[in-house]
Amino acid sequence: MRATRRGQGGVTVQDVARAAGVSAMTVSRVVNGGHNVRESTRLAVAEAIERLQYKPNPAARSLAVGEATQIGLLYANPSAAYLSQFLIGALAAARRAGCHLVLEPCEGESADEQAEATRQFAATDVQGVILPPPLSESQPVRSELEAAGIPAVAVAMGRREAGNLNVRIDDFQAAAAMTRHLISLGHRDIAFIRGHPIQVASAERFRGFVHAIEEAGLDPAEMRVEPGYFTYRSGLAATERLLQRSPRPTAIFAANDDMAAAAVGVAHRQGLHIPRDISIVGFDDVALATNVWPELTTVRQPIAQMAETAVSMLLARLRRRGGGEGEIEEVVLPHELILRESTAPPPVSPVQAVAPARRRPSR
Repeated sequence: MRATRRGQGGVTVQDVARAAGVSAMTVSRVVNGGHNVRESTRLAVAEAIERLQYKPNPAARSLAVGEATQIGLLYANPSAAYLSQFLIGALAAARRAGCHLVLEPCEGESADEQAEATRQFAATDVQGVILPPPLSESQPVRSELEAAGIPAVAVAMGRREAGNLNVRIDDFQAAAAMTRHLISLGHRDIAFIRGHPIQVASAERFRGFVHAIEEAGLDPAEMRVEPGYFTYRSGLAATERLLQRSPRPTAIFAANDDMAAAAVGVAHRQGLHIPRDISIVGFDDVALATNVWPELTTVRQPIAQMAETAVSMLLARLRRRGGGEGEIEEVVLPHELILRESTAPPPVSPVQAVAPARRRPSR
């Protein structure tokens, strides 16, 4: 929102906020004619605006008078399949709400690169920003948006921070449910391919896996765990390492479908039949899950619905529908276990296959 960032005269809303001793959001509320402001605060802000000759950009008042809102979507997700579903949901929600959605990639991985990309994005006319993973957990990105006075919604951030908007699923419970499914089939040697090490959602999925293993009376230390980064290539490398060991695991749980699809490819290349020789499961239920053979058993994360919810939450904050007390700051959507052809009971070992000879009944 340009009114919450920089006036036409070059004075920023932060300058006004500091002079008045209030927050940038309070200045924005006064500028937009909000009613939930004390009279003494309104007068202090008005005095600071006059003294500093702050002139809000006309675009800032569009929210108050119901004109079209422009929201941004800053993304850096390595999974094209995930991003595709996310964009479908975000675009559909923006179209229904009559607002404009501005897309911007954030290609740098370092903190400085992410901060610079965010600063450039903040200098445009976007009035709020949606952050799908992994940028939802990027402190440089969120710090730059906060400094610019731009509200944001984090998507799939494993843990909500006070005052921030977040929409997610319960990654811990979802991963635990998938692990219980594998255990119910009889698997006791289950390997896990982790997601990106700096993402909370990745840690929550691994925590759910460990919880279900312990719950079944098994030892998590005996389960083989490989690092991954939510990318297809990292899934290839992790699976190759897992299948080089003897005995190989009877099941592989990959923390997203990209890595699970890679695991399927490696298993096929090594002549293994799925699921007769090894079961493979993923997480997300993106289109890739049904584009491999056999189709993946996976956790369905409602990605498009999460994007739609993020748009609604952001617009509610921007237009003050539910601002202040009673505002919904976090929405946890339900997940679903999707059972397909990539899972089955573990293969029977040679020892198990040799049945004891039956004794002839005596006459």
